[in-house]
Amino acid sequence: MRRMTAVSCAALLSAACSSQSVELVPAFPRLVLERPVALLEAASGRRYVVEQGGRILTFTAADGGDASVFVDISDRVDDGPSEAGLLGMALDPQFAGNGQVILSYTRSAAPLTSVVARYTSSDGGLTLDPASEQVILTIEQPYTNHNGGQVAFGPDGYLYLGFGDGGSGGDPLGNGQNPLTLLGSMLRIDVSVTPYAIPPDNPFVLGGGRPEVYAYGLRNPWRWSFDRATGRLWAGDVGQNLWEEIDIIVRGGNYGWAIREGMHCYQALSCTEAGLIAPVAEYNHFQGCSVTGGYVYRGAAVPALQGRYLYGDFCSGRIWARQVDAGPEVESVQLMNSGLHISSFAEDRAGEVYVIDYSGAIYRFTP
Repeated sequence: MRRMTAVSCAALLSAACSSQSVELVPAFPRLVLERPVALLEAASGRRYVVEQGGRILTFTAADGGDASVFVDISDRVDDGPSEAGLLGMALDPQFAGNGQVILSYTRSAAPLTSVVARYTSSDGGLTLDPASEQVILTIEQPYTNHNGGQVAFGPDGYLYLGFGDGGSGGDPLGNGQNPLTLLGSMLRIDVSVTPYAIPPDNPFVLGGGRPEVYAYGLRNPWRWSFDRATGRLWAGDVGQNLWEEIDIIVRGGNYGWAIREGMHCYQALSCTEAGLIAPVAEYNHFQGCSVTGGYVYRGAAVPALQGRYLYGDFCSGRIWARQVDAGPEVESVQLMNSGLHISSFAEDRAGEVYVIDYSGAIYRFTP
């Protein structure tokens, strides 16, 4: 069994223990996966794992040994470009009763198009009918990278969607600073109606930007999450050449891309900071090259991590913990260099946090 030991509890400045270490251990050792990018748990305890190629597996056994195919939409998913594919899944807040699931993927027909669609399970969450697809939203992608793709329901019941700047490098189309496009943005929509409605307090309902836009100035918000205790939205925004950043997303916020990369001017000696929201954390490319946003730990298994935001890097495998109320001048604590290709983090009903390895395994934190 693979175990990865992290820093001691004392390094996390935790009063909960004095010498406890934090480790990663396999969470579901019998689960066989190919390019996993997301893990969700329903209220029933049934779990779902999203594979980038277009398949979703479901299981209930503690070791994952009873996994079966929930849905396979690989026939309509384009996963050829490395950042394309089936990228996100969200269970409707009323999933136990209505069986509705939101999927986010890139469509195989040219041009490359991001699709957000609603599907329905009619057998209590055992399978999902591919023919039940109802398209909610489509966005044409000018390039093949920076597709974002995560979707999640917020504590307000609205659907949040993260999309990158459209790709290439350096934001050649200027999408990051253009709220009139859905690219380079965090979107917020009401999917309780068909296809969707605009929440009345979205920042651009009266003009000045697309009404779906909740926040903008993002390069590629690949993975993000809500703190279950506070409702605060934490996002990892993948950087360009030098800096990776962690942002707290607020309504109407402009996060600076491509004026800034992290807290630094992008390809300029000086730049304006007026109206831009700085990241709460950043790290340079000596420590990694592609941030994977995680979760604020609210579980009970590892007291040392309580109230810490956990995030990692896809390239280096490093995992950090950050006090949620720390300012940008406070350094995050590196928990470990896991050696994993961290495609995502996940959170279960109890607030325990998992690390998803793109190579095909899922790990959990343990003392």
